[in-house]
Formats: sequence, structure tokens, C-alpha cells
Amino acid sequence: MMPWSKTLLLGMSLCVVTGVAQAKQVMCVFDLVGKSGDVFTLMKDYQLAAKNWGADIELRVGQNEAVIAEDFKAGKCDAISVTGMRGRQFNDFTGSLDAIGAIPDLKLAVKVMQGLASPTFAKHMVHGKYEVVGVIPVGDAYLMVNDRNINTVAKAAGKKIAVLDYDEAQKIMVQQIGAQAVSADVTNFGAKFNNGQVDIIGAPAAVFKPLELHKGLGSKGAIVNYPILQVTGNLIIRPDKFPAGYGQKSREWVKSQLPRAFGILGKMKSDIPQKYWMQVPSADKPGYQKLMRESRVDLTKRGIYDKRMMKLLWQFRCKEDPKNFECSLQDENYKQS
Repeated sequence: MMPWSKTLLLGMSLCVVTGVAQAKQVMCVFDLVGKSGDVFTLMKDYQLAAKNWGADIELRVGQNEAVIAEDFKAGKCDAISVTGMRGRQFNDFTGSLDAIGAIPDLKLAVKVMQGLASPTFAKHMVHGKYEVVGVIPVGDAYLMVNDRNINTVAKAAGKKIAVLDYDEAQKIMVQQIGAQAVSADVTNFGAKFNNGQVDIIGAPAAVFKPLELHKGLGSKGAIVNYPILQVTGNLIIRPDKFPAGYGQKSREWVKSQLPRAFGILGKMKSDIPQKYWMQVPSADKPGYQKLMRESRVDLTKRGIYDKRMMKLLWQFRCKEDPKNFECSLQDENYKQS
């Protein structure tokens, strides 16, 4: 048996060669379904990949996103996987990807996220003591109504709409259309729709099955087939708890997974029975686009959305569709400070 002094010297020399060993990093993962959910499954793959970047991650899954965010702030988690709306408090830039009408479809969302993985944007990923090390799509958010007669903005006036209690943008938008905001969070907004406490919710196709939203739709309800925003997921770390250079390696790996995510989300949408979908007449779409755009500009002026991200998304939209009316307007072409 090796004497303890030689063992200690060997251990010290290994530290010199390999660098000081990192303690295990705790990553708290929000998944509505828990350990059997798609998010947690992806994070298990992430956990394996992270070993190549010098991290030894311990995953802890939770179904209460607010608790996970607070635990992160308190230092109980070294990293988190949460929705972009919840992540906005840690990084305004990436937290503004879900701005209303800013990314019109999932295909463009994936292009944007692939672009954001470039080292060019690395400086925008760090804010204070936090760093965003990956942005993943959760899908187009659609309005779900318990009565398909609610087929215009005017008919939404006076109706009860669930709004996430921590997202000022949703509260303001509901007030603007004359509807009644009902405070909710990610863990209970589906139940409020299903039991009739609210008439309208916004949600991605990914939660239709796990939250059993067919119950809220019933025989009269519908899903309005016109995306209002993109729901995103954020991987955020305390960089001082991870090896140097970890963030960029993580973002590159997440980028490599985006085509896979796109396929999974597409299947989730196609799995929803056709009878629930309500089409928006082509003639009405420009009006909705203008309405969402006006709300987005207003919310940016109020400081809720990040101007840098709004300019970037405007550029992406106009590259995709140069003939769009908004491309000749300059009110989202914000000067960068």
C-alpha cells in the first residue's frame, strides 16, 4: 500500500497536470412532467456531453419553475434549465426571444438560435454573475379558446385570459385588448383552462398532451393556428462554478441539437387532432401582425424587451421576407449603445 505522503504528493501532481478538480455542479431542471419529460431526457444527454467540457453535472428535476429560479439565485443550483420568460430576469437579451410576434415561426426560431451560438454573441450571453449557455426552442405558442366563436381580437374583450404572474408583457397586452387578466404560472395555467376559470390561454403544442388541454377545449373550443410568439428554454449557469470556456462549448452543442428539437416539436403539433385547429383567414393576418408589432414596440419602449434583440430579430425577419411592410419602417432599428 502506498504511504499517505506519497499518495498526497501524487494527488498534488495530478492537480498541477490536469488543473484543480472541479466539484460536482448541480443543475436544476424544470420539467412539467418530471423525470419522464422530454426536457429532462434532453438534459441527460447534455449531462453526458458536459463531461467532455470538464464538468461533472448532477441533475435535479423539479416541477415548480419559480422555486428553481429562486434556488439558483440563492446558490443552491449552479445551473438551471428554465423557460425563456423565467430566464429573462437573468439575461434580458435572450429573455426577449419570446417577444410577441418577433419570430413568426419555428423554422426561423431555429435559424435565430443557430446564429446566437456564434462566438460573435458570446458577450451578450453574460450578464452579471450569470451566463446563458444554450437556447432551445419549445415551439410556437398558440391561443387556445374554450369557444371557437372567439375568433377575433374584438371578441376577446371581456374574456378571462391566463397570464404568467411574473411576465409584465402579458399583463399589458391583455389590458390593451380589453380582456381580463387572471394570474397564473406554468404549473397551473392549464388546470385553470381545463376547469373553466379562464376562457383563453397561450401555449405551445408541446404541452397539449401532458396538460390534457383537450379538456379545456371541450367540444366548442379551438386552437387558433397563428403563432403569437416563440416559447424558448434557457440553460443558464454561474460561470465561476464551471471550467473556463465552458459556455461556448455548451452553446455549440445545443446548436447541434436544434434540428432534433425541430423534428420533435413538429411531431407534437401534428399529433394534435385536426378537429381542434381553427384557421385564420389570410386577409386577417396582416392586421394581427400590425397589432402584435405595435404591442412589441410599446413593450420595448417600456424596457420589457431588449432593444438589441428586437433589432436583431427585425433583421432576421426582413432577411427572410424582404417584402414585408415592416422592413421599410425603422422603429425597431434601434441604435446600439
